[in-house]
Amino acid sequence: MERITVAGAGVMGREIAYIAAMQTLNVTLVDVSEEQLNTAQLNVDMIIKKGLERNKITSEAAEKVRSNIDYSTDLPAGFSQADFVIEAVTEKIDIKRQVFKQMDLYCPADTILATNTSTMSPTELGSCTSRPHKVVAMHFFNPVHKMPLIEVVRGLETSEDTVKRTLHLASLLGKETVVIKEFPGFVTSRISALVGNEAFHMLQEGLGSPEDIDKAIKLGLNYPMGPFELGDLVGLDTRLNNLNYLHSTLGEKYRPAPLLVQYVKAGRLGRKSGRGVFDYTAELGGAKQR
Repeated sequence: MERITVAGAGVMGREIAYIAAMQTLNVTLVDVSEEQLNTAQLNVDMIIKKGLERNKITSEAAEKVRSNIDYSTDLPAGFSQADFVIEAVTEKIDIKRQVFKQMDLYCPADTILATNTSTMSPTELGSCTSRPHKVVAMHFFNPVHKMPLIEVVRGLETSEDTVKRTLHLASLLGKETVVIKEFPGFVTSRISALVGNEAFHMLQEGLGSPEDIDKAIKLGLNYPMGPFELGDLVGLDTRLNNLNYLHSTLGEKYRPAPLLVQYVKAGRLGRKSGRGVFDYTAELGGAKQR
């Protein structure tokens, strides 16, 4: 049985830990912040509670999920026991590079080092380690426990064995996969970033309300979520970080919309801050524009 460590207890990290625990894998969720870990544990408990209320999981399964996840601020200990580490920190290359250096330092020689990223280069992250052939990208989608896909991205030096082991883990997690070669933004992020950014240009131009733009995309193009609903869920700061990276690597068409930049400067980051394109501070049955 694979021993999994997830580095970073934010939105993505805690949900990756949850789905691994749901599949009876032993998971250690590590973070330098005790507060972040406490928030992660509360979030996992909330997902379990909703699952119980909707009869999606049994009480026995819920207890197994709880017992399968360890929460720790001891990074060396968390890394040293792992067969597979999934880094899930914020989408900033300097931070990811530092985490990969620590993972490489403390993990056993055979441990696979994966990055959960929507844009960053596994080749660049692999260059920070002594094992670039064991570095790969696993792009999970938010919300992780509902979205069926993982993009598996091989870097320049990623070995076939690493890809094989990554696909095996994805299968254990109950996910579908696509394997692609590294290029900035991969497949899904390049399309999603363009759609989300164009929606902000439309809003900036006064073309329509956020509700109507989202409705048009959902019903007209059969998207499960509108671009503003999705952006607020993922985090507008995360969306901006991705666009900045794609703008620097792929060119002018990914330049962030000025209104998106303004929202992030104002602290309107989406659900996690209580306000993004929509207001969630008094959310009871749904979001409202503000």
